[in-house]
Amino acid sequence: MSIRRLPEHLVNRIAAGEVVERPASALKELVENAIDAGATRIAVTLSAGGLDRIGVADDGCGMTPADMAMALERHCTSKLPDEAIEAVGTLGFRGEALPSIASVARLTLESRPAGLDGWRRVVDNGALVAEGPAALPPGTRIVVADLFARVPARRKFLRSARAEYAACLDAVRRLAMARPDIGFSVEHDGRRVLTVNEGQDRPARVAALTDRALADNAVPIDWVRDAMALGGVAGLPTFHRGVADHQYLFVNGRPVKDRLLIGAIRGAYAEMMPRDRHAVVALFLDLPGSDVDVNVHPAKTEVRFRDPAMVRGLIVSGLRRALDAAGHRSVQRPGEEALSRWQAEPVAPATAEPGWSAPVVDPRTSLFDRRAGFAAPPPLGRAEPAWAPSPDPAAHPLGVARGQVAKTYVVAEAEDGLVLVDQHAAHERLVLERMRAALAGGRVASQALLLPEVVDLDESACDRLESRAAELAEFGLDLERFGPRAMLVRATPALLGQSDPRGLVADLADELAAFDEALSLRERLDHVAATMACHGSVRAGRVLSVSEMNALLREMEATPHSGQCNHGRPTWVKLAHADIERLFGRR
Repeated sequence: MSIRRLPEHLVNRIAAGEVVERPASALKELVENAIDAGATRIAVTLSAGGLDRIGVADDGCGMTPADMAMALERHCTSKLPDEAIEAVGTLGFRGEALPSIASVARLTLESRPAGLDGWRRVVDNGALVAEGPAALPPGTRIVVADLFARVPARRKFLRSARAEYAACLDAVRRLAMARPDIGFSVEHDGRRVLTVNEGQDRPARVAALTDRALADNAVPIDWVRDAMALGGVAGLPTFHRGVADHQYLFVNGRPVKDRLLIGAIRGAYAEMMPRDRHAVVALFLDLPGSDVDVNVHPAKTEVRFRDPAMVRGLIVSGLRRALDAAGHRSVQRPGEEALSRWQAEPVAPATAEPGWSAPVVDPRTSLFDRRAGFAAPPPLGRAEPAWAPSPDPAAHPLGVARGQVAKTYVVAEAEDGLVLVDQHAAHERLVLERMRAALAGGRVASQALLLPEVVDLDESACDRLESRAAELAEFGLDLERFGPRAMLVRATPALLGQSDPRGLVADLADELAAFDEALSLRERLDHVAATMACHGSVRAGRVLSVSEMNALLREMEATPHSGQCNHGRPTWVKLAHADIERLFGRR
């Protein structure tokens, strides 16, 4: 077969396949053009998730009729004044979006520069079908109708209208997050679904577009290294999600989905949340244009860094520094389900008056089981007399210990409410942070066992432990091989106290099985230290004295990340006075 030149309409359709994958990608290109045009307000309208209609109106600089004609030709752009593509400062620059969209849909373009008349051009699947004067305020209006209607092979691969609508909304949300100086609105099938006003600060815009509770459960990011700067907000480790859809990443104001950045976020939050949960973050990375290549993907959603290791280090350091500053903070939002479990128990009067009847209560939660005719056991709890004067609750964020429930939860009174602490989860985090501090100083102190402990394991587990024996010694664990299927434990980390060597060594063997052999244990510091800390923490079921409870609270207040355990679960929750009053019907 001889080589031939492809016709123009086919070239445009091929380009559309790269740039316009679905309604959301077309919408993204149109909104980016509006931002680059200097708009202060951008209004988006959608029908059937963008499958039937996409509309974008802005108050930007507008275009003359001649500019409109060129904008609908391939590789025509106003965003590259010279050939220095590495210095591009706009979101779009390829000159492919409008002609690509117009080749697979009916596109109506209306525009008017300030002080001039408006003009209108209509292109139907690559063919100009109408043009003439148009009445509109200064700015640009674009309507894309029947996307892929004449390309059934592409149309049938689109998802449902609901799924396409969700993708469109996410695209606008990310662009709106990057530009809090611009107002955005989105209407879907005649219903207003999003409105953010111009002039917001970054944290307020992020919270408005993600979860308003983020404002009270996040820390600000502000970290500079050399010519790179990292800003934004990061949710507390206990403020997590089941999917990574709430991670918003921006490079020089451009929304991106980059595996390097996502991996850096995961590393920064390592061992601070469950492995199947994801952090809520909005990170804005700014660096010189010469250090990042934005021209590696047709849709401009991926970038390439000149020094990826430095970028990753900046993100991990910036996030860790901000989360360290959060100290003992944890998400404070008692769930409705949890509050509903609190039951008001009626107390019958000593002498019932004529006509009095006891109120109906839930027999499963009442102290008295009327069905069985006997009293159920009371709630498990304990308290002891305090011989020393109690500290002032106002002086301590986590309050003053008042007792222990079920030998697991410390009950404390704070100035603004009731604090419940999971003693095992909290102490587990404290031990981990002590171990981290000890490793930062060189190595963890060890405590020799009076009698070495023999731990029986399978041969492969022993091989893994033996190969890492020198590194485990830095963590304070002294191991040596004792035959083909056993390890001898001579010393354990002193921080762990009277821990169980058998369980500790067995868990470490399992942990090592999941490690990359090329990585050192220091690179896997959080995994190893967290496993050890779990074995050295105060277990649920241990009775604590009041002084021990208060000591635990005070150390939590002074320790970074103590708001969540090593697995990402909260270590403490608070019932504010208002919550308690609602439980008793006082509000």
